[in-house]
Amino acid sequence: MERDHDSYDKTNSPDVKHTEISTPTTTNTEAEADDKLTLWQAIKKYRRVVGYTFGLTSAILLYGYDNVIVGTVSGMPGFQEDFGRKLNGKWILPSAWLALWNLSSPIGAMAGSLFGGWFQDRVGRRVALAFGSFISAIAVAVCYVSYLPADIDGRRGAFLVGKLIQGAAVGVVMAATQTYMSEILPAKLRGSGMAFFPAFTLLGQLTGALVIFGSLNSKKGYVTAFASQWPFSFVPIIIAFLIPESPAYYIRRNRFEKALKAQGRLDPPGTNTRAIVERIREDIEREEKTARSTFAECFHKCNFRRTFIVMWANSLTNIFGLPLLAKASYFLQIGGMSASASVLFLILGIVLGLLANAASVWVLSRVGRRPLINITLGIAAVLWLGMGIANCFPGMAVTWYSRWTAISMMLTIIACGVGVWPCSFAVSAETSSLNLRAKTQGIGWFISALTTAISGIVLPYIFNPDEGNLRGKTGFIYCGTCILGLIASYFLIPEMKGRTITEIDRMFELKLSARQFKSWKGEADDERQVRSAGQPWV
Repeated sequence: MERDHDSYDKTNSPDVKHTEISTPTTTNTEAEADDKLTLWQAIKKYRRVVGYTFGLTSAILLYGYDNVIVGTVSGMPGFQEDFGRKLNGKWILPSAWLALWNLSSPIGAMAGSLFGGWFQDRVGRRVALAFGSFISAIAVAVCYVSYLPADIDGRRGAFLVGKLIQGAAVGVVMAATQTYMSEILPAKLRGSGMAFFPAFTLLGQLTGALVIFGSLNSKKGYVTAFASQWPFSFVPIIIAFLIPESPAYYIRRNRFEKALKAQGRLDPPGTNTRAIVERIREDIEREEKTARSTFAECFHKCNFRRTFIVMWANSLTNIFGLPLLAKASYFLQIGGMSASASVLFLILGIVLGLLANAASVWVLSRVGRRPLINITLGIAAVLWLGMGIANCFPGMAVTWYSRWTAISMMLTIIACGVGVWPCSFAVSAETSSLNLRAKTQGIGWFISALTTAISGIVLPYIFNPDEGNLRGKTGFIYCGTCILGLIASYFLIPEMKGRTITEIDRMFELKLSARQFKSWKGEADDERQVRSAGQPWV
């Protein structure tokens, strides 16, 4: 690697201690000591990293809040009057435009995620975060003025453009946020930190739902709802100026003195920062010998397994049924529940999911990814099965099976909110190599948006009365996907809880099976593992 004017030569640095470094914040000895810490003790030790991580939750709030605002305004009477048409004396939104609006956000997110994966390797995680948030503010402005054109199709087109830009901006923001957090969090806090993604997504959605509810009866209430997005767009820009850049990014750009300063702002007092930066450099240089930082390299045979695991992890939310849970209000109504009761259950589901996600912050610090994913997918399969069976008896009172449907969905969001949902973010964040991390996160968020778009298209044709009319029997579909997801996850996802970047790289190099990751003891096991490396990596 060519060095710039602020690089340093490790051989001429007398204060470099060639100790074994495992993550951007710990040595191997410290990592072993960290594993014995309680969650609270680890938080106090790495309070600087925790503080920066909390600051980054503003970007996650932006993601959750914007999804609800932009996705829910179509249900507001004022929006329907300005963007819809009358049919039999009632305002409706044209199906073609509604379909376009529903697809625009995930399509924008797909493009934004891939761009964000490339862009943050060019300009840094902080600049990418600020740029994505600024573009989000522009998208809000487009949506805010979309009601001004006199032509109805002009209004609809302006809103479509706003949603596309908003989706792209969110894709950039989320890819940058997850990459940054995965690079600065120590192994002890990596799972707990990644649990912030579903927790603060739900918090943003709850806030957005309350804003929509408060603006529901105002003729231009949707305009107020759009305007409320601006603070959520500007806060991450401020945070981007306050946090240090990822040391791993600086090292990849050969800016070692800047990496030292950035790492110094992350480390606990008394940490040998120079040794940590040196080890990160060694890890990156080792990876660069076998892989260039390109999207194509992510799918090379030596990296494809890791990329595929990230892609699979980003699909898990759609596999356990989150898209249907997000449509709980409408879904319960077609099952016979009143509108007011269905809205109540929707809000209750968000609150229960938020509490479950909050609990997962502690759970992920104590329990491995594999058991949490497999157990909670199994529980979800049983709950979906029960919902499907309950809806096979139409002779029963409507209130009975509609309530059981609601209860099943609430229990599912609790189980998955503690396990598979936050675990999917942890697995996605810690699987890829440092050299390919930004681009792999972009690919992961692309897959997340793609599967969400597919679910958005397919689901109505499965449960809606005018198409598949499965209604509550849709539970059988998700029971099947959860069982398949459990089986695939058992063979695909290795246990990486508490593992350092170096250890994870080494285990993938040895082609250990997913089940062997947990029992690998380090270099002492290398000879034995190499002899068995010829077996399939499943």
